Amino acid sequence: MLVIGFPTGALQANCYLVASEAGGACVVVDPGQDALEPIAEAVREHRLSPVAVLLTHGHFDHSYSVAPVCDGDDIPAWVHPADRAMLSDPLSGVSAETRAFFGGRLEMREPREVRELSDGAELDLAGLRFTVDHTPGHTGGSVMFRSGVEEGGRLVLSGDTLFAGSIGRTDLPGGDHGAMLGSLRRKVLTLDDDVVVLPGHGPTTTIGRERASNPFLTELVRDDDAPAAQRRGL
Repeated sequence: MLVIGFPTGALQANCYLVASEAGGACVVVDPGQDALEPIAEAVREHRLSPVAVLLTHGHFDHSYSVAPVCDGDDIPAWVHPADRAMLSDPLSGVSAETRAFFGGRLEMREPREVRELSDGAELDLAGLRFTVDHTPGHTGGSVMFRSGVEEGGRLVLSGDTLFAGSIGRTDLPGGDHGAMLGSLRRKVLTLDDDVVVLPGHGPTTTIGRERASNPFLTELVRDDDAPAAQRRGL
């Protein structure tokens, strides 16, 4: 498996190109601000042909370049329906401070072809299979994409659900801390320790490393391991 990643834009959101090998088809994950040039450079260097864009959620720092990338290569964008509106109304999912920074205006549009994701869906793209995990919390339509096999390495593109040492914020419009904790329990802590995490911001990590040291996950593990009476405060 070939994975090329780089940070984009003012918020340094990670964009990834994932392919089974150089010289073949690839998917683009989270093309954010200023992503067009580095995507084109990676495509040229590795002789890749984009076949789809996958969005872990709708925030503009992860999706700003989705329309030009998709329409330029005549490929579809995949997004969860709960976040689809942000593709044409990007400021609906951000803080008042961010809206003010952009003067209350940030123009985006949907690509010509948009396909909607659902929990548990399996996408066969670029010679790879991606399993969709709906992980609401950071946004209502946040998802993670799992791919890989035992022998060739397994990975999860976690978006803003899980970072190295942290998790995505839940105080923005559409955020829900309780839903985030549920997503971490059901979709993150159930993964094997050797799964490589490619997050939406920051460095690569592994599930095992986060299970052992990420304070948000270690607290969940302690809570889940506590006796029922202790969890009820008795």
